[in-house]
Amino acid sequence: MPGRNYKALFSSDWSECLSPSGPFDPITFNYPELREELASIFRLYTSNQISLSEAAQKVKGLLPGPIGQEQMDSYLAAHFKTYKGLPQLIDWCHQNGVLFMINTTAAIGFFQRVFALGFLPRVQALSGHPLIRYPGLDSDPPHIFELMEIEDKPKNTQAVSRLFNIPPRKIIIMGDSGGDGPHFEWGARVGALLIGSMTKQSLQLYCQKRDIKIDHYFGLTYEAGQDRDVEKEMEFDFFELAAIIEERISG
Repeated sequence: MPGRNYKALFSSDWSECLSPSGPFDPITFNYPELREELASIFRLYTSNQISLSEAAQKVKGLLPGPIGQEQMDSYLAAHFKTYKGLPQLIDWCHQNGVLFMINTTAAIGFFQRVFALGFLPRVQALSGHPLIRYPGLDSDPPHIFELMEIEDKPKNTQAVSRLFNIPPRKIIIMGDSGGDGPHFEWGARVGALLIGSMTKQSLQLYCQKRDIKIDHYFGLTYEAGQDRDVEKEMEFDFFELAAIIEERISG
């Protein structure tokens, strides 16, 4: 059984939510000729037009070979980036009894190398896709869950909350696109706090159709057809989310 008691659980998407980057960026770095096709696949499943398993199969069909650790490390050295204040937020959560969970369609192997190289403080739980996964290291998050479909996001958050006996009212869920819709739908049903980060129209439409209320919006909120403004996104300080989390803990 886990050795630490946590007051709350913060379960967040990664791509374009905690980081301006996309889940296939390490692949396009190594195989730039696949950029347009991979971008199209990403938008299809985050807007709920195809399933994640369909997207994964399409990506596997495009790849000329596996992304090895050296290739991943080269990408990270050149391009790893998060929004401002994220490392500080992870540290704050750890110090204040909040379990920080990354819950994403990005590859498990990406985060294995991120933590091995010290690009981020290690989180306690990771939910990611096994499209790229490397042999385990001591630097890996203690709890790793495979995410095969976007519907696994709420299942994995629920698994962690049960493992650490965290009640639903002390769960905070953050996402940006329609791919986070099932996570938000489950969160609304159990009484979790919902935060939209760099919120896309696809998530807003998903929630509107199901009468789901997003409790807080952080960063930019995009309208239909509006291009991303990454430069503007990078101005927001994610450590400001600590105040929202703290209010939920004490409420």
